[in-house]
Amino acid sequence: MTFSTLGIWEVGSHLVDLAVAYALALPIGWEREREARSAGIRTFPLVAVAACGFVLVAIRVLGASSTGQARILEGLITGVGFIGGGAILKHAGRASGTATAASLWTTGAVGAAVGYGLDDIGAILSLVTFLTLRCLAPLKEAAREAGGDDGTGDGPDASPSRLG
Repeated sequence: MTFSTLGIWEVGSHLVDLAVAYALALPIGWEREREARSAGIRTFPLVAVAACGFVLVAIRVLGASSTGQARILEGLITGVGFIGGGAILKHAGRASGTATAASLWTTGAVGAAVGYGLDDIGAILSLVTFLTLRCLAPLKEAAREAGGDDGTGDGPDASPSRLG
């Protein structure tokens, strides 16, 4: 179906869905950017919009109640997981970027939820992700300091002075 044969209301609905997915991902991307992570203010909204777009296309092509929708979700879960995997770095036996990777994965779910018309789920996922990243960072630091972690991720017992 071409643009000229689509109803103006359907086009408007798609634009609103894509804008909502973008807006719900923006605070998460901003938080990751603020923390100077590998993915940030540009990546997160793009992941959400792409996931939403794939769902909207799938609904249009396959139909909203098609069993083929499961394959679309499977592909999204895998594809966004692959993108998230690129955010994980390993250095000196320590992995970093796992929270960013998990946030990217959740942002894909935000976009998919909005694409399926489940804006409430998208909003809740976005809020929980943002608050987890923002509010639990101090708790993570406190746990690291209380455990005497030297920053290698190996815990206090792995420090050279204790291996002796």
